[in-house]
Amino acid sequence: MTEHKKKILILFAHPSPSRSEANLPLFKSSRGLPGVTVVDLYHEYPTLHINIDREQKRLLDHDVIVFMFPMYWYSTPAILKEWQDLVLEYGFAYGKDGTALNGKTFLCALTAGGTQAAYHADGHNNYTVRELLHPIEQTANLIGMHYLAPFVLFDSRTAKEQKRVEQHTKDWRQLLDALRDDRVEMNAASHVDVLNADLTAVIKEG
Repeated sequence: MTEHKKKILILFAHPSPSRSEANLPLFKSSRGLPGVTVVDLYHEYPTLHINIDREQKRLLDHDVIVFMFPMYWYSTPAILKEWQDLVLEYGFAYGKDGTALNGKTFLCALTAGGTQAAYHADGHNNYTVRELLHPIEQTANLIGMHYLAPFVLFDSRTAKEQKRVEQHTKDWRQLLDALRDDRVEMNAASHVDVLNADLTAVIKEG
């Protein structure tokens, strides 16, 4: 049996998955892949009472951590903030002896309702998605993780009718394979604004 180089943990956070037209297909496409663990946080913790020990063990057992979510009011759904506040505690993720996550890789896979042009200094939302995620990026930096640019589906409200979800899901599977097999150009993937703008620029040939 082939042992994969990296183990990936996907933390899926959608408060209403039955209404999801893009996040849920991405989540489902990740299930069952070798080396990939998927967790539906709202399903597992419907009252937001997060099991800190369980979540910290999951982090220790994996090399790549993914937040998968729809962008709500320029941030994550509430459970991901609660998860960060409780799980990334002093002495584990930061502070004295808090080096458990040093060297691991982190990225966000998200959907945004607006077009890519809207997420721009001159656009409707004034900032890029990467800029809006700066608090998460700085959290990753503080705890010593390698932060990669976000994997984003823009204009997600029309993605299903425009038949863009299938290609987006295929690109995601390609990225997961590359992350698992350690074929991502980390420097390039850390410096672009959007990871999936050109996957050939960030994935090494197998």
